[in-house]
Amino acid sequence: MGEAQFGVRHVIGVPVATTRLAEQALVCMPPRAAKFTLNEWKMSNEQRCRNTEDQQQLADRILGECERIREETAERAIIMKATSDRRIEERIGDIEFNKNELQMQRREICLELESLSVYKIRVLDCLASLQTNALNICRKCLMLRDGRIGIDLVVDEVEHALQQEITTILGGQSLLKRALEQLNEQMRRLRSTRYLLDRDLQYKQAAIDIDKGSLSLKPTDLCLSVYEGYTSLDPANISAEEYNAYSAKNIQSAAREVTSARPIRIFIDTLLKQVIDDLWSAYNKCNHEFKERIEDTKRAKAKLEDMHRETTEKIADMQNNILELQKALSAKEGNVGLAHTRLGRRAQRIGAELVKDPPGQALYYECEMLRHSTEQLQQMLHEANAALRFLLQTQIQLEEDINVKMNTLKIDEVDCMTLRATMDYHSY
Repeated sequence: MGEAQFGVRHVIGVPVATTRLAEQALVCMPPRAAKFTLNEWKMSNEQRCRNTEDQQQLADRILGECERIREETAERAIIMKATSDRRIEERIGDIEFNKNELQMQRREICLELESLSVYKIRVLDCLASLQTNALNICRKCLMLRDGRIGIDLVVDEVEHALQQEITTILGGQSLLKRALEQLNEQMRRLRSTRYLLDRDLQYKQAAIDIDKGSLSLKPTDLCLSVYEGYTSLDPANISAEEYNAYSAKNIQSAAREVTSARPIRIFIDTLLKQVIDDLWSAYNKCNHEFKERIEDTKRAKAKLEDMHRETTEKIADMQNNILELQKALSAKEGNVGLAHTRLGRRAQRIGAELVKDPPGQALYYECEMLRHSTEQLQQMLHEANAALRFLLQTQIQLEEDINVKMNTLKIDEVDCMTLRATMDYHSY
């Protein structure tokens, strides 16, 4: 066998290698499986039968015990559910009784708050009107008047009147705020008590909803879940005595606040009338100063417009003068060119003919006179252009001043007076 595996055979008693070892395909045979005896086979079957009988007997005992436990736990669960349902119904009744008591006290607080809110609304409306309407308009008028430019940005009587009106408004607000503090304090205490009642009512309603929802649940519902946490599933740590004392305290506190709440209506009526009268006085004085200032600005603007019209006419005259001077200079260019051309041509004479004769002297004198005339015209043109620039600069300055006055009139007459027309003081 070994020789066959290595490819060796006997030829006439001599082993001869048919192929080389590296060229042979080696095949490994697996070892044979172990065999058992007949006694071992019988013992194995008997052992398997005994184990099966033992497991069947154990299963019978477990089946019987499971049936007994199922019946016992089912009966126990029904009894415990009925007990829990009865206790939950009793608790719902107790909570609803306390809830009704809290709702009665809450209605009393709401009625008292409504009576106090009437005067609070009057004071708040007045304060809001002074802040968002009167005070903002006065401050906006001051801000708009800061938009005046140039010499018109002046501290005038209008600005003093606006500052005085702002002072009057702030003083009225201060008085109203102090009166409102007394009213707010009582209302704050009522609202605080109502908040505690609302929170208690909310908690009680939530508890009722939870308990009613718990009563409606059945063991067969699909929404049931099993708690698998480590902490206690019932975190309640408040005793029944503490719960009853808490509800009773809220009820007593509400009754005490309703009894102690009293309005201050007469004082607020008198204060509102005094503040409104002072504001009307400051408003009328400021409007009078505005009208006076607007008239002064209009007169100054009219005078500047007259001067601007006269300056515009002078500018037109000067521009025409400059055009005439330019035309005169253009006309002189031909004469200068003619005289220079003649002198140049006569300079080309030859020999003794290149003599200083009267025509040459006349041409030279003509050139000098033309040069002098051109210089005079150019000088006058320069002065005319300078005068035109000054006139244009003056015109621009006048236009700027007129624009300044127009800007001032727009601010005072259009913007500020339009804003002030929306101011309204009345008995709130």
